[in-house]
Amino acid sequence: MVRSLTRLCRRRARALTRFALSPFVRAREGATAVEFALIAPAFIALLVAIFQGCVYLYVQAVLQNAATETGRLFLTGQVQSNGWNQQTVSNKACAFMGSMFDCTQLYLNVQTYQDFTSSSTSAPALYDSNNNPIPPVYNTGTQGQIMVLQLVYQWKVASGPLGFSLVNLPNSATEMVGMTAFRVEPY
Repeated sequence: MVRSLTRLCRRRARALTRFALSPFVRAREGATAVEFALIAPAFIALLVAIFQGCVYLYVQAVLQNAATETGRLFLTGQVQSNGWNQQTVSNKACAFMGSMFDCTQLYLNVQTYQDFTSSSTSAPALYDSNNNPIPPVYNTGTQGQIMVLQLVYQWKVASGPLGFSLVNLPNSATEMVGMTAFRVEPY
């Protein structure tokens, strides 16, 4: 009889425990959805910012590689010997960059200097104080001259969530610069 009573009490205790804990179990299942709803906007904003930053760095690397390759055209005297104008060199640079770029947004700035210490490697100004475009400098140089070639690209960017933005130009774009400095070889 004691065994039967013990079994009955255990069964009742289990049923009572299940009945008492079932609202808490359901509440825990709903808590996961609520917690995700609270965290999701910040998490998605972080993912968008990471993606936008990675694309920015990739495009910057491609632009720098194009500047190096275009600089070699000046370095070896191909531009000077063939008499290529600024548009021809811009087209060559655009071919190095691939299909991700709109070549109409490429700004080719080529300057010559007497020595490396006087050369300027800072990014050129694209707009004046009235937001008017400033024309680029194009000087092909001669043998033995120091040259600085800058490829500047206006990359269109969308504002990220939570105020993340890479925009630093007046037309909702960011200025990206690929630059190389060299001494023109004898040709």
